[in-house]
Amino acid sequence: MGLLKRKLPTHHVPIHPDNIRKNDWIILLEAGTIIDVPGEKLRVALATRERKLVKKYNVFLQPQTYLILENYDPRIHALYFCPQLYKYDANRELVPLEGEEIGKLLARSVEKGVSHRVPWYEPHDALPDQPVIATSMKASFDTIVVEDADAKMAAE
Repeated sequence: MGLLKRKLPTHHVPIHPDNIRKNDWIILLEAGTIIDVPGEKLRVALATRERKLVKKYNVFLQPQTYLILENYDPRIHALYFCPQLYKYDANRELVPLEGEEIGKLLARSVEKGVSHRVPWYEPHDALPDQPVIATSMKASFDTIVVEDADAKMAAE
C-alpha cells in the first residue's frame, strides 16, 4: 500500500469539508519559537480570511480539500477556524474584532495545552506524534470565556 500513497507538501493542510465554504477567520498559531519572554508560549503567525484551496483525489478517487498555507510547519503551527467575534465599546455598541485580536484571544484560551519542546530538531527527526497544542477544547461550543488582562487592570 506504501507504493500507492502520495506524499503531499507540508504547506497543504487537510481541512474538513464543513470549513470549505465558510468565511471564517483562519488563525495560525505558532508555538515554541519565542525565546525571550518567559510568559508567552504562543504567537499569532497568521490571521486572515483569504484562502487558497486545492482539491486532490486519492487512489480511490475520493476528494480531499487542502488549504495552502505558505511556510506552514506542523512541528510549530496549529490551525484554527473562528467566526467573526465582537466586543462592546465604550458606548455599549458591538464592534467587530480584527483577526489579530481574535488570534490573541484564541492563543490565551489554548495556552495551557502547549507541549514543551525545544525549537530545534535533528534533520532526520520525523514529525511529532502529538500536535504542538494538545488541548481538550471542544470541537464546537456555544460560549468561551477568555480573561482579558487589560480589562481587569482598568477595573482595579
